[in-house]
Amino acid sequence: MTVVAADHHPLARVLRTVGPSSCPGEINLHCHTLCSDGSLAPIDLAQQAAQTGLRHLAVTDHHSIAAHPLIASHLASLRRQGQSVPALWSGVEISCLLEGCLVHVLALGFDLPRQGLDHPLDPYLQGRAVVGVALRSQAVVAAIHACGGLALLAHPARYRLPHAQLIAAAADQGFDGAEAWYDYAMGDSWAATPRVCEAIAADLSNRGLLQSCGTDTHGFRLHGR
Repeated sequence: MTVVAADHHPLARVLRTVGPSSCPGEINLHCHTLCSDGSLAPIDLAQQAAQTGLRHLAVTDHHSIAAHPLIASHLASLRRQGQSVPALWSGVEISCLLEGCLVHVLALGFDLPRQGLDHPLDPYLQGRAVVGVALRSQAVVAAIHACGGLALLAHPARYRLPHAQLIAAAADQGFDGAEAWYDYAMGDSWAATPRVCEAIAADLSNRGLLQSCGTDTHGFRLHGR
């Protein structure tokens, strides 16, 4: 496994372009399938992503990457047929404790496991949250970085602690960024929530951290929650 500094990670170049209008039409780096708690079959999600014209996609099922090879195969098939398809990045959503608060971390752009070889994220890919020391955010971030991925705090304003406190703690612990643009109203059609998203984006920018975005889709439409 190769540790890649955030500044040189290929996905970082994409994240530096993220803004309030990036999602849901161009970049979606947070969505779910039947492989965790979503409603879409992986192939159906891939089909919608291609039809939408997405440029970048990461499926971030909770503690599972089972959807990734299915989506990759379908997108490759569509590409061979001459269709435009998004760049597919590895992704998984991991539960952990940050400042004593249970939060979710998006691991993005990491090296995928290879059969027969140990992988730093193995404990976090078993379909459920871990317990003990491995649940600490420092351990999760270290595992993500050990396999060349980026660690981003998901939806910072959805927890019991203020987003400013959590982002400050995340920055101190080596997180690479956070999900800046998110639909906290969870509407049928995705729209970034003003004010709170702008505040989070400004905080991340001031700290030199990366900004992500995604629909956090759990339903049947990739454009909505």
